[in-house]
Amino acid sequence: EWSRGNWSSGCFRTTPLQCQRDKNNGSEAGQGDNDGFLKLKTMKVPVFPNRSSINNGECKDQCMKNCSCVAYAYDAGIGCMFWSGDLIDMQKFSTHGVDLYIRLPSSELDKGKSTKVIVITAVIVGIVTITIIMLFLWCWMAKRRGRKQKHKQIRLQLNKGNAMTKFSSENVGENSIGVKLQQLRLFNFEELAIATSNFDHAKKLGQGGFGPVYRGILSDEKEIAVKRLSKASGQGLEEFMNEVEVISKIQHRNLVKLFGCCVEAEEKMLVYEYMPNKSLDTFVFELNPKIADFGMARIFGGDENQANTKRVVGTYGYMSPEYAIQGRFSEKSDVFSFGVLLLEIVWKLWNEGNIWSLVDKVVLEPKSNLKNEKEIRRCIHIGLLCVQEYANDRPTMSTVVSMLNSEISNFTTPKQPAFTQTPLITHDDQNRDSVNDVTLTDFDGR
Repeated sequence: EWSRGNWSSGCFRTTPLQCQRDKNNGSEAGQGDNDGFLKLKTMKVPVFPNRSSINNGECKDQCMKNCSCVAYAYDAGIGCMFWSGDLIDMQKFSTHGVDLYIRLPSSELDKGKSTKVIVITAVIVGIVTITIIMLFLWCWMAKRRGRKQKHKQIRLQLNKGNAMTKFSSENVGENSIGVKLQQLRLFNFEELAIATSNFDHAKKLGQGGFGPVYRGILSDEKEIAVKRLSKASGQGLEEFMNEVEVISKIQHRNLVKLFGCCVEAEEKMLVYEYMPNKSLDTFVFELNPKIADFGMARIFGGDENQANTKRVVGTYGYMSPEYAIQGRFSEKSDVFSFGVLLLEIVWKLWNEGNIWSLVDKVVLEPKSNLKNEKEIRRCIHIGLLCVQEYANDRPTMSTVVSMLNSEISNFTTPKQPAFTQTPLITHDDQNRDSVNDVTLTDFDGR
């Protein structure tokens, strides 16, 4: 179209020159001071220029002062060239040509600068981001290679059994046996995943600080408990190896047995024997009913003999009278509760004429009724000693255990059990007064 003389197409201004706006508004500052020039290199200049013999610097100033000047160029052989109106027949050359300066408002020039800054910033940010990512990947791969190497060393250590030695019975007790690492089985991850149905949530037994524990069945039908190290636990390879070392050194008849472990890639697991009767906390915290205030003495310090409380908590009848009435508890409070429990068991069976059900049928001898009756009487005597009214008269739990084990044969005569409403004043408390926000309760003897 251009070669055929159709010059209707081409570039046009989106923003008028500042000098034109000032001139249209009647402003005296119609010199275009807020305009600038966009440099286009190696150009074929438009047709119909106005020429002048001034130098390059004067050429720019002359065009800036003339509001009708829309472009200028300078060539050493031709001199200064000006254009007014439309710029016709411009072309971009790959080489040679003349630098053409087109007049634009400053706002348009600032856009170009902003775009250039954005592009440069984006390029710099991209390069920095890629560099950081590459550095992170390199560190991660180096750390992974180091862990793999360390895992190989540990596996060799586990296989050779050179990491640990047996502990003597002096260190771990007569009921313990030392175990070398070579006696522990080294499981692989696939084997444990199959045994636990890919660590199915339905087979989860619980979770501790180390991680979750799953129930599993090995190919030989042996039931196991798999403790899997959790990433959220904050424990690493060192803590894992410490646990393997400690448990391997001590195998006790009252401790769960460690069968082996698994160290594979990021996975670290310990394989124990499975306990079908659950753990001790189930029996301690889930038994029903909760009897009295066993363990209440743990609240106060070990160097104190007794303590006071303003809130009575527990089942009346099982609580010691000094605690139920005065809010004072001590280690003898637990002794009282134990005595009530012991008497309840014995007395119920005694009244029903069924005292022999206390003795296991496996060890019961038909001709030992007299001996069994003595044992029942011993329990009743111990129970009465435990529920004496004054705490100072009650035996300690260690003494009770010795009595039950027949280590103490001479028992003192029990004093009156605590079922009265009289104020409790011990020999060393006769001159002390205390006020507690508790409710007085009537007690009936059992």
